[in-house]
Amino acid sequence: MESKRRYTITSALPYTNGKIHIGHLAGAYIPADIYARFKRETDNDVAYICGSDEHGVAISIRAKKEKKTPKEIIDKYHDLIKKSFSDFGISFDNYSRTSSKIHHETASEFFKFLESKKVFEIKDSKQLYDPKENQFLADRFVEGECPHCGFEHAYGDQCENCGSSLSPEDLINPISKISGSKPIEKETKHWYLPLGNYEEFLKEWFLEGKKNTAKTNVYGQVKSWVDQGLESRAITRDLDWGIPVPSEDGKGKVLYVWFDAPIGYISSTKEWAERENKNWEPYWKDKNTKLVHFIGKDNIVFHCIIFPIILKAHGEYILPENVPANEFLNLEGNKFSTSKNWAIWLDEFLMDFPGMQDSLRYTLTVNAPETKDNDFTWKDFQARNNNELVATFGNFINRVFVLTHKYFDGSVPENNGLNDIDLEVLKKTYEYPKLISESLDNFKFRQAVSLLIDLSRLGNKYLADEEPWKLYKSGELERVKQIMFVSLQVCGMLAILSHPFLPNASKKIKEIINLKETKWTEINIDNPILNSQNKINKPELIFRKIEDEEIENQVEKLKG
Repeated sequence: MESKRRYTITSALPYTNGKIHIGHLAGAYIPADIYARFKRETDNDVAYICGSDEHGVAISIRAKKEKKTPKEIIDKYHDLIKKSFSDFGISFDNYSRTSSKIHHETASEFFKFLESKKVFEIKDSKQLYDPKENQFLADRFVEGECPHCGFEHAYGDQCENCGSSLSPEDLINPISKISGSKPIEKETKHWYLPLGNYEEFLKEWFLEGKKNTAKTNVYGQVKSWVDQGLESRAITRDLDWGIPVPSEDGKGKVLYVWFDAPIGYISSTKEWAERENKNWEPYWKDKNTKLVHFIGKDNIVFHCIIFPIILKAHGEYILPENVPANEFLNLEGNKFSTSKNWAIWLDEFLMDFPGMQDSLRYTLTVNAPETKDNDFTWKDFQARNNNELVATFGNFINRVFVLTHKYFDGSVPENNGLNDIDLEVLKKTYEYPKLISESLDNFKFRQAVSLLIDLSRLGNKYLADEEPWKLYKSGELERVKQIMFVSLQVCGMLAILSHPFLPNASKKIKEIINLKETKWTEINIDNPILNSQNKINKPELIFRKIEDEEIENQVEKLKG
């Protein structure tokens, strides 16, 4: 394992126009949380940063729909989202919001600095205007037919069906989402980021530099964008909700949400550093810091092209080391749809399955959409929980603890004279920190969590083969001591290595075996994890079985 480093880890800022569902978790939050916990466990300096994205058209649309102000909408959903993450146990070092003063200041400073360097193009252009509402229509306020695939509900910035990037003017038969009327064209002034000027930089930094480390889905999307040629993109909007453009000619205009939102990572880091009495700058400006963005595939362009160009244009900031974007998670064979309520909302899951955060974390990790879209089904959730967590992982740990109490009154026996089989099992057990670390360092979360279950299978097989209960009956107590010593080391290893994936289970096991916090870097085969100093407390079940009835209820609820 590598020596201590500094990591700035970010998860996509969730939009405060709705609640969090498990599709969001699978894409940007569980993998990032596992990675952040892993990097802390391996003794690194970690800042895991996030916050609510509170600007943009989606919020204005929601506010109009609910007949509220944008401020009322963002306050409602920010609190809901923050609470859901906290209840679920996502280990952010800071969760901020882009309506905060520190963020407005940071984004405005960024804009002014780039403007002073003459980075932007300022030009007049014709944009769609709603004559009924007397306002310009930012991209998400326009809907129409996609010129590429014919999808009838494409947005003014992107077609959700074929993934093409669009401008509102590209749409066929556009309509205003505010009034439903046909928009007209009207002249307006905007600031543009000339992406085309940075094509050579992107080719060198990403297409050549990340060829062997970027995920294939990420690399492919960036390459196709660069190959098509990059056009200048407006980074201001004619809106009344957002960060006012800090320029004399910027009256009535705000910063485009995709300019301001990624800067939210920086302002959130500043807020955290201020609270913790740290210096924020090394987390964003020291070339030895590793910056990793966790996102879903719909955000690849912004995190691999637009935000890096903004950082490069500024000149003082580091660029992302990796952007391990996941594909999408579907639900019972269909896309998540908030409008149709086809979703499993995190706050509702936590009410229906109290204390079962780990079971959801496990299922979403072992079935993560790492290379292709994947499907969550309630039946699979039940099977994963009952067969893998309860019957394999939990069963092994419970048997070992029960037998230790039965034979040795909860004391860890001495390791006198282990035989070749014992030593082989121990040797394999102590290889797991390295194996799991390698998988996580390569962002292979499915592989990593599968290795964890393999370790519990190794323990189960060893117990079944060695049959200490038979030996105990026939009075071979010395051999029983050896078997239980080895089995308890496997339990100790599971307690330590499960922390990034199953933090609650890890905590529970550590409490039962009285295990002090042990960094992965401290694990050493010559220094047993558990010894006679560790008293095993009364065992309790680590996971519970999920009954058919509970799953049937959830399927009915979804259909309803």
